[in-house]
Amino acid sequence: MKAKKHLGQHFLKDNQVIYRIVSLIDQHCKKDTPLLEVGPGQGILTEQLYLEYSDFKAVEFDEDMVNILRTFLHPSRIIHKDFLRLDPKDVFNGAAFNLVGNFPYNISSQIIFKMIENVEMIPKMIGMFQKEVAERICAGPGGKTNGILSVRAQAFYKAEKIFNIPPEAFSPPPKVNSSVIVLTRKDNYQLPCDEKLFSRIIKTGFQQRRKKLRNTLKSIFDNTEDPIFQKRPEELTVEDFVNITLIAQKQK
Repeated sequence: MKAKKHLGQHFLKDNQVIYRIVSLIDQHCKKDTPLLEVGPGQGILTEQLYLEYSDFKAVEFDEDMVNILRTFLHPSRIIHKDFLRLDPKDVFNGAAFNLVGNFPYNISSQIIFKMIENVEMIPKMIGMFQKEVAERICAGPGGKTNGILSVRAQAFYKAEKIFNIPPEAFSPPPKVNSSVIVLTRKDNYQLPCDEKLFSRIIKTGFQQRRKKLRNTLKSIFDNTEDPIFQKRPEELTVEDFVNITLIAQKQK
């Protein structure tokens, strides 16, 4: 079946890569924890995961792909829906679950933000992303790739890039390389500050990432004399942004 460009579909065909991804999922995801696969497509990972995990479901938006999945998956295991419109609490009757998938490139960042919004429901994620996006998620302070995605994700999860995948592992081959990453929820994932204000400060700071925070955050702070405001947002750690948020809360 031909991949649909508007849905960001690229079908993984390299058996060695498939084996590595399944092995990585087995390594990180306990068999007694429910498992949700996003964007299974033709089911290249799905059939193996379905056999290994007793509490497994797959969410797929494309009806053509759903019809393929129905040939080997029980209907109760298939959620024919857009993951971004799905309430995670409805998937496994309120139980937390691990998230896996070869994520469609066109919604991969939104999937991460959806995870963050539901961090209490998702302790672990193993996923494939466009390499550039994967590097942004896993970026540390001081580099050009450090941004909204990396700071927000790493506020709640430990991020690790595991391996890269070349275009020829797919049909049709994408124009970019891909990477598989693992996100592991931190033991203490609740921030000691107002999360909405934390997100607003990150977003505002990175809107003009080359400017110092004393210029970009003037609309939020009455006083920007603290030395931390002399830095640019890409230089800061998650802890720095937490501390800035706490300063903002005290100024209110």
